[in-house]
Amino acid sequence: MTITDADCLAETAAFNEQFEAARGERPGSLELLRRNRLGGDAPPVRLPHGRDRVVAGVPVRVFVPDHVDGVYLHIHGGGWVLGAADGQDEKLWRLAVEARLAVVSVEYRLAPENPFPAGPDDCEAVARWLVDHAATEFGTRRLLIGGESAGAHLSVLTLLRLRDRHGITGAFRAAQLTFGPYDLSMTPSQRSFGARQLLSNTESLRRSYERFTPGLGAEDRRDPEISPLFADLTGLPPARIVVGTEDPLLDDSLFLAARWQAPVQLGVVAGAMHGFTLFPLTITERERQRERDFLAGA
Repeated sequence: MTITDADCLAETAAFNEQFEAARGERPGSLELLRRNRLGGDAPPVRLPHGRDRVVAGVPVRVFVPDHVDGVYLHIHGGGWVLGAADGQDEKLWRLAVEARLAVVSVEYRLAPENPFPAGPDDCEAVARWLVDHAATEFGTRRLLIGGESAGAHLSVLTLLRLRDRHGITGAFRAAQLTFGPYDLSMTPSQRSFGARQLLSNTESLRRSYERFTPGLGAEDRRDPEISPLFADLTGLPPARIVVGTEDPLLDDSLFLAARWQAPVQLGVVAGAMHGFTLFPLTITERERQRERDFLAGA
């Protein structure tokens, strides 16, 4: 395992400490988190570059730059219960312009109101639509997929569903998987992380899994249709898998990278907590550049 960004460790660790102290003073109800989009101090900015559409019966937010060399299917994070397709307009528009990609972000249905398999169904429907319509809609058949946290999990499930339900492999040329949970029965790093008040911890993960897959126990959640770490991973595209050393999902990325059959890049960021790319850090800017370079060159 190669750890990157050790030169930023002092800044990253100081931010983690400040975040943990502030987090302990804030209420964390699902309703509050939904109102302010993952607990930020201000709502996200909706850019005029984004267009709201409905494809295959699913709402999406689309960004199309002047030059399009490919299409990136983006799936947002939020523990399957938070977040929205318009929650990262600035990041997605910058990615679209700099990597010359049309970006399609999925507004999938959220739990607990719409538990598994509603969210995966929506992502599968949009991916299937892109396979059929990307050439006519965007002028290219070059498809990429990825997301953060729950979005990374849903990205892998989507690729598996395309392969297993539709016989589609190779349509998506690369996957960007950022700090995702891939074993919903809980890997050792999830179980041992404890109660540290970072963006995610052992108890918050357990609550997310209960909301996403109500009524299921740990053994049930090892079903490959729920936890892709247990799936046959043949036929999936090259991937870039990213996680921080202070993320309870560290093992998920390490284990998935070890099992990934296609070429894989594993990035482990020194001191980074779960969700670090949401915050104005040096490691965030570096990671976004690495992500853009990977997707542009895939």
